[in-house]
Amino acid sequence: MNEQKNDRFSGKVAFVTGGSSGIGAAIVKALDDRGASVAFCGRREERLHELGKRLRNPGLPMVVDVRREADLVDAFGRIRSKLGPVDILINNAGLGYSSPLCSGDAELWREMLEVNVIALSVASREAVRQMQAASRDGHIVNISSMAAHRVPPGSGMYSASKYAVRALTEALRMELREQNSMIRIGSVSPGLVETGFAELFHKSEAKARELYGRFQVLRDRDVADAVCYLLEAPAHMQIHDILIRPTQQPV
Repeated sequence: MNEQKNDRFSGKVAFVTGGSSGIGAAIVKALDDRGASVAFCGRREERLHELGKRLRNPGLPMVVDVRREADLVDAFGRIRSKLGPVDILINNAGLGYSSPLCSGDAELWREMLEVNVIALSVASREAVRQMQAASRDGHIVNISSMAAHRVPPGSGMYSASKYAVRALTEALRMELREQNSMIRIGSVSPGLVETGFAELFHKSEAKARELYGRFQVLRDRDVADAVCYLLEAPAHMQIHDILIRPTQQPV
């Protein structure tokens, strides 16, 4: 895809959750390359500030625990104060663990639901409030997963959280239509992407290397380009979901 810099999002304020590494960091860079002022959050302060130094536009790195509602609400206030009202929200923060339903750890289940479902919902609510208060026709993009469209073995609760993202995306779209709002909502559902996800999911660096070595998997930039394609759609067109997987991925 075209990686040349442009000013497609000049004057726009974007907020990317889970922006310190992987797909989130690639989305931050892609939006910055297109002229947006990007706020981004994570829990690793050093990585956030390293990324901030590589941006060409004024950005706002923030240490935020998305599981804490007060932290997210405060983050939106800081963005409005320093950059202006949010035009674009990318709900990228997410995680997964292999934790079987017959024998898994409820704390791991709870963390997946708190991050992948509740935090996404709180951030979406705050973005809509800020966009509407500022009369902005904004855009919200949820980073979902192919696991929202089928259930890989051992991923019951993770897949459940991503199926929830599908439901929440459609529910928010319908609520916004009832309000006759021009705020758009969509999602991107990637298959295998080479990030730190597999090592966390399987709790094994060796398993992650083996998984990513089977065939050419997606790059984090591939997902970022898909997000920008969705955002660049004309105002009369709402792209609801983009499913992307490596060409050689069997399911």
